[in-house]
Amino acid sequence: MKNVEQGFVTGGLRWFLRLEGVAIFAFALMAYEFMGFQWGFFILVFLVPDLSLFAYFHSPRVGAIAYNIMHSYVLPLMLFAYGFFVSSSSANQLAIVWIAHIGFDRALGFGLKYSRGFRYTHFGKLGHSKES
Repeated sequence: MKNVEQGFVTGGLRWFLRLEGVAIFAFALMAYEFMGFQWGFFILVFLVPDLSLFAYFHSPRVGAIAYNIMHSYVLPLMLFAYGFFVSSSSANQLAIVWIAHIGFDRALGFGLKYSRGFRYTHFGKLGHSKES
């Protein structure tokens, strides 16, 4: 409980959230294959959400906002719902790749960002072996 005020998760909960990222990544890969999408497209667009990192050139605050928008499940899930309801396989394909990217990042410990800078995430500070 000591790190509650610092704004990041620790211990078993941290690893549980990273395991959740692994599960989401694996599920997205299975869904992509099940829906019969081409893997070349997956490889081509998998890192596109990371283009949001360029917003850090403006400021840490703008960078964090852009990164968090592109690394939250809200938009890709809305895109998938849109694709489902209008029968757009292109929307579904893009949404699944986007969801896979987020799950992959979370599995690696790249969490949502704070405006203090890129290294400050809801998983703790990047680059430190300790959870600080």
